[in-house]
Amino acid sequence: MIGFSEAQLLQWIVPLLWPLLRVLGLFTAAPVLSMRAIPVRVRVGLALLTALCVQPSLPPMPVVPLDSPVALAMVVQQVFIGVTIGFAAKTVFTAIEFAGELIGLQMGLNFASFFDPTTNNQGTVSARLFNTMAAWLFVVVNGHLLLSEVVVASFQAFPVGDHPLDLLERVQPQVWGAELFRYGLWIALPTVAMLLFVNLVLGVISRVAQQLQIFSIGFAVTVTVGLFGLTLTLPLLQRPMVALLERMLALFQP
Repeated sequence: MIGFSEAQLLQWIVPLLWPLLRVLGLFTAAPVLSMRAIPVRVRVGLALLTALCVQPSLPPMPVVPLDSPVALAMVVQQVFIGVTIGFAAKTVFTAIEFAGELIGLQMGLNFASFFDPTTNNQGTVSARLFNTMAAWLFVVVNGHLLLSEVVVASFQAFPVGDHPLDLLERVQPQVWGAELFRYGLWIALPTVAMLLFVNLVLGVISRVAQQLQIFSIGFAVTVTVGLFGLTLTLPLLQRPMVALLERMLALFQP
């Protein structure tokens, strides 16, 4: 009769459990991969497949009893690291969406808003456009493969241990809010500067020719110039997006 001891079962289960939990945390918070359109069973299956495929490239995993406090701390660490990696990639998407909000505010398109079922919030047309473009670029530039590579590299930078909050000392996610506004303004700056110049010209015209109804033509002018600026800048969105992704995800690599 074939029998297995507890130590043998732990030797088989634990090396797969820690990567699985970290990848599941990533799929919970990562852009595109965490969309509601992707069923939970598909995410779990992809996480299990990813954990199996990366086994040869992972360092040795500590084997601890699963009913111990140390194992609970390790579970918290894996989920926390995976969620933080996904949140770092999500920050780039939020910065791009914030750039769309700024451009829409200058164009006057923020008056048109609608309910976004993916976030359960009100969204504007320009922000949704930028978010959709970022999602497409994420797939085109193999962002999902980049996230998988970063998860594997994170086991070298943050090995499995019983100190789940050690990650905060290095990556400092509390400062990412300032980075979000800085990156968003950087992406939107060309179009915002163009619209600012148009508004200045319209202001001068309204002072010189006061009989001209500037509000009747100002909206059409700003929307036209804004759409022209989007036509020029959207094809160049890939370079800043990839640069921001690499900069944020480099925090999790050795």
